[in-house]
Amino acid sequence: MSDSSKVPPRPPRPPGMPEVPEPKPVSPVGSAHLRPDGVLELRMGASAPGAIVGQALFIIKPGDARYESVREHLGPMEPGGYAPVLPFPPGAF
Repeated sequence: MSDSSKVPPRPPRPPGMPEVPEPKPVSPVGSAHLRPDGVLELRMGASAPGAIVGQALFIIKPGDARYESVREHLGPMEPGGYAPVLPFPPGAF
């Protein structure tokens, strides 16, 4: 394949083997801002049945034990920039 961005088609499944469902798209749970001084601001929200709604603001400074792992989770972001916050793996934040 000349274009490396293309995913090769799936090979045929053996007879009787069920198809693997396509993964559901993951929605952001908030937004992140990298301030010019390197401080991360994470604004996150969650909701549950029964009109339960929660919102949180996390301020994470360089040197915080979580800082590097959160930066890695968010992906590349320039100072002054913003990024969506995808759900963290359980126990990661």
